[in-house]
Amino acid sequence: MNGLINYVSCGALWLGLVVKAPDLVRHRHDPYLRAICAVLGLAGVCFFLGAEPTVAAVNHLSGIPNLAAPLTYASITAYSAASQVLIVYWRGGPQVHRVTRRWIVAYAFVLLGIAVTFALGDAPVERRTDLDTYYATTPFIAEMIVLYLVGHLAAVSVTSVSALRWAREVRGWLRAGLVVLGFGALCNAGYSVSKLAAVVARWAGLDWSGLSTTFSPAAAGLAALMTVVGILIPLVGPRTTRWRRARRDFARLAPLQRELDEFLTRRALRLPRPRWSSPVTRLVWRQTSIHNALGSLDAFFDPNLYERTLEAATLEAADPERAEATAWAAVIAAAAVEERDRDSSLLPPGAAERFQDRAPAPGTLVDIADALAASPLVAAARVRAGTTSTGTA
Repeated sequence: MNGLINYVSCGALWLGLVVKAPDLVRHRHDPYLRAICAVLGLAGVCFFLGAEPTVAAVNHLSGIPNLAAPLTYASITAYSAASQVLIVYWRGGPQVHRVTRRWIVAYAFVLLGIAVTFALGDAPVERRTDLDTYYATTPFIAEMIVLYLVGHLAAVSVTSVSALRWAREVRGWLRAGLVVLGFGALCNAGYSVSKLAAVVARWAGLDWSGLSTTFSPAAAGLAALMTVVGILIPLVGPRTTRWRRARRDFARLAPLQRELDEFLTRRALRLPRPRWSSPVTRLVWRQTSIHNALGSLDAFFDPNLYERTLEAATLEAADPERAEATAWAAVIAAAAVEERDRDSSLLPPGAAERFQDRAPAPGTLVDIADALAASPLVAAARVRAGTTSTGTA
């Protein structure tokens, strides 16, 4: 079980990094994307280096007792800086680059301080899990421990306050992501506060090492999960919404496509159905097939039928958009029947006078499909068209 929490947390963070990697490759000069990937990558490095098996391996391979400690502290400091940069870029504003440079410079000094204090200190006894409390009273090593913990606490505190304050000003997926990220930063604060409490207790002659070895890793693990979720929600959420809407519209368009199926097949107008594709791609395929059919069927559209149905639907529904959709549904259904029953090489009588320059607006297709499936006016238009075309054929 040693290091399990660390490795699981590292895996969750790096999984989030893998999700964002394709976007970073396509937009490698986007500072916002670079900041997101830096936060996810460095947070994973923190957990990986802090795992007890990794600590043992680093110390053994380097031949320097406790070298893993300053490396872990340095990664935590770099993660803290990246978190601040992410919040700054996320929020934006005229001073973005100046503020980010200040954070980077400040934490560069913290990194330098960690390296210098470790070099000046003396930590000959390897401590894999409780170095913070074991060396809490050792000159320079104690300063190194306090320096990284204070730097981490300052970063996560600012991140939490900024995220939660900003969450009150926005809505939707961004707000949800900021709330989760803010509470994740609070959990991260629990990590540094518990470590600092254990160190201060050691100064007072007390042994609170359990806080440092048990509570703080659990708080950090929860913070890692919430950090991943908080960052990914505003990125994945809108895409999820688009896919859900696309699936819904794809299903609602089915009656309209069924109405035009025979015409699409006979005229070879249907595009090959995409396989293993996203809901948005499938929706575009269905919409394109429908538009192909309507573009070839427009010579059979009857403007008189449109006006009569529009008037009747307006009286029935008192909703202009719904009435328009019903009128178009009646025209399309009647045109499909007339085209099918008439000699396809002949245009209908009066075709030149029909409104071939008009077509349903793309945004009304779903409403037209609903009307096709439900409106009795459409059924009546379909029956009349069948009777008329049979009598004149």
